[in-house]
Amino acid sequence: MNRYLFILTLVFCLPACEQMTEQQNGQTSSQKLSFKSINVNYPETFRDTSVVDDYFGKKISDPYRWLEDDNSSQTKKWVQAENQATDAYLSQIPFRQQLTKRLEQLWNYERFSTPFEEGDRYYYFKNDGLQNQSVLYAQNTLDGPAEEILNPNLFSEDGTSSMGQLAFSRSGRYLAYEISEGGSDWRSIRVRDLQEGKTLADQVDWVKFSGIAWHKDGFFYSRYPEPQEGDELSGKSEFQQVYYHKLGDPQSKDKLIFADRSNPYRGFVASTTEDERFLVLTIWESTSGNALYFRDLDKSENEFIPVIENFHSDFQLIDSEGDNLLILTNYKAPNKRLVSINANKPEENFWENILPESEDVLRSVRILGGKIVATYIHNASSTVRISDMSGKLIRELELPGIGTVGNISGKKEKKSAFYSFSSFTTPSTIYSLDLETFQSKVFKTPAIDFKSEDYVTKQIWYKSYDGTKVPMFVTHKKGLELDGKRPTLLYGYGGFDISILPGFNITGLNLGPIFMENGGVLAIANIRGGGEFGKKWHEAGTREKKQNVFNDFQAAAEHLIEKRYTSSDKLAIYGRSNGGLLVGACMTQRPDLYAVALPAVGVLDMLRYQEFTIGRAWAADYGLSESEKGFDYLLQYSPLHNIGQTKYPATMITTADHDDRVVPAHSFKFAASLQENQQGDNPVVIRIETSAGHGAGKPTSKRIAEAADILAFTFYNLEENVRYLKN
Repeated sequence: MNRYLFILTLVFCLPACEQMTEQQNGQTSSQKLSFKSINVNYPETFRDTSVVDDYFGKKISDPYRWLEDDNSSQTKKWVQAENQATDAYLSQIPFRQQLTKRLEQLWNYERFSTPFEEGDRYYYFKNDGLQNQSVLYAQNTLDGPAEEILNPNLFSEDGTSSMGQLAFSRSGRYLAYEISEGGSDWRSIRVRDLQEGKTLADQVDWVKFSGIAWHKDGFFYSRYPEPQEGDELSGKSEFQQVYYHKLGDPQSKDKLIFADRSNPYRGFVASTTEDERFLVLTIWESTSGNALYFRDLDKSENEFIPVIENFHSDFQLIDSEGDNLLILTNYKAPNKRLVSINANKPEENFWENILPESEDVLRSVRILGGKIVATYIHNASSTVRISDMSGKLIRELELPGIGTVGNISGKKEKKSAFYSFSSFTTPSTIYSLDLETFQSKVFKTPAIDFKSEDYVTKQIWYKSYDGTKVPMFVTHKKGLELDGKRPTLLYGYGGFDISILPGFNITGLNLGPIFMENGGVLAIANIRGGGEFGKKWHEAGTREKKQNVFNDFQAAAEHLIEKRYTSSDKLAIYGRSNGGLLVGACMTQRPDLYAVALPAVGVLDMLRYQEFTIGRAWAADYGLSESEKGFDYLLQYSPLHNIGQTKYPATMITTADHDDRVVPAHSFKFAASLQENQQGDNPVVIRIETSAGHGAGKPTSKRIAEAADILAFTFYNLEENVRYLKN
């Protein structure tokens, strides 16, 4: 979920720049700046005072409702004017191009995914460095020559089309893959015959939030009805259905497998077990909790058998062992457990615990080499435990340090596997794992232009306003002087049971390394609403308890100031999607606490979020303004509705014109209202990316451009010269 942009004419006196040379760590500084305010004249934005909603007797005006229509000529003109104004502002910042150059250096290294086996070949994704999209390769052996299989950079001339999910047929001959255009959540599925080296004529359209589950000579998938013209990016997503596509058939002949005509907002994900015996149907209404049905495809009966029919807990298929389905769930286990459910006796009283709940959150499970490889979250970082198939612990995997284990790949019958590991200072390194000796070896290590050994990560704990202890990772140069003047980027999310774990590119734009190179601090607060400590931690930041999330984040800011990492005039806050809501709420509740606010693709209108695309699915976390109780607590923190005439931090809102997850109307209305009410000289700008969506699949070139603009805006408004950029 995310946000962005603003301005028409600018009057600016270029600050006097004094050239100076300084050697530090082999890097050169560029300019010593005298920071001056860049004057901004915002575009005229029409206020329609006739738009007033009645919520349980309370009148709420919505003067910028017209900006919700992304197809209107008025909205398009407004977007153009705001983008021009933003670019005019950013063009006045002397070190903007230097930041772009440094980001290109940071991004320009070979990146590999974890290898995985399909058929008799190894596959992996590789990016040469600045390629917009990573390319799929195959090798017959791990040390053999590589063959390019699929290059998403060829999907479009500008790199804005990307590949989504992919799935190989059981034999490894066919590859089904999703294509997204312009960053939209809409997908088309295409199929490539890897034996013949050609793309088939098969094309499946209007796919969204779907799996690809092979069975014999076709696959199961989920789609929505084709939207009306003009509603593709903002209309409600309703009545998803599951189909089976047989290779060679047109989509019109696809067989309907499952539909629910009574519940328009339910969604369905079809999965098959590795042996393709079982079809498992995950049914969801919101982002938390799902029902679970299955069908034995070896039998002639066509009915799905329910395992669980309510939406109170999460159930995730891992795989099958004979007649048993292995399911990861938090049902009666807030930190999750692995259970075995017999297909012939699926009732709860016959379930068997394989990995019981522990004090740490069970994040993922793979069955590899006849063993259970389980990844846990311990105090917001990864641990890996290996057990036999009965669940008896064999040993814990030794990891390089505080960090995150990414995708673990391998096969049930093979004795070797691969996994990735990353930290705040080290990009993803690929390791091979021997499942008999349990020894790990570096398989691929990145050669990056960043001295990881010069930095240190600490985990500190602080108290939130209600006394709850909350962890926060703090990363900076070794030996950094804590003088209360360090430019600091505080990042958070706090929602949807999503855990924010250590990673080199934690913000998605590589903002942290440049902050740290310039003597700054990267701080990641693991606030409530996330999944770092299980279901209870998540639920403590939902609905009427959502204020806990904002309190945790503001307490993190106060702790950084108290411990002299930074001060209010050197502190920037950043978050994307639900994290954009976090930033929007915090900056409107405590505008005095932050110097810079960076709400990205955020959910900012909490009274109407459910009116667009998939928004209603977020109700489990947010609640709905359609009930009086929900309206009361949503109104208390909704960023759009809590803007008043006061001095807000320097604010850069970012969004994208193809964001059909969190529609850009959230950011448009927030920007217009904030520009109208801002007191003082702090700028409020919105950056609206074209041919981009919520974030997934965004080309490297656009990521670098966005990151450079955010960093330039942030450093200038923190009055921090970018001193340590390489030439």
